[in-house]
Amino acid sequence: MCLIITACTAAAFTLAFLMKKKSGGDYKSVFMAMLMFWAASLMWSMDGIASVLEGEGFFDISLEDTILGIIILASGLIVFMMHSVWQKRKAVS
Repeated sequence: MCLIITACTAAAFTLAFLMKKKSGGDYKSVFMAMLMFWAASLMWSMDGIASVLEGEGFFDISLEDTILGIIILASGLIVFMMHSVWQKRKAVS
């Protein structure tokens, strides 16, 4: 479930990045979050491949994995918000 959550979030940030870049707005924080979630998706993909090699399923749809995915999503959004605030403060100074 971590892979599904992070991949969906990465796709959403990719769309936000493309829209921000097209409009000419400041997209540094969105770009950073996009890369962060794509990296997490890649990591969970490798975990899925390792699970398949051990004879388990690629996706883990357990409650624990869902909670972990939500924690990862919340942590990534907190980092994104902190970076956005830092970029705005940097621009004002």
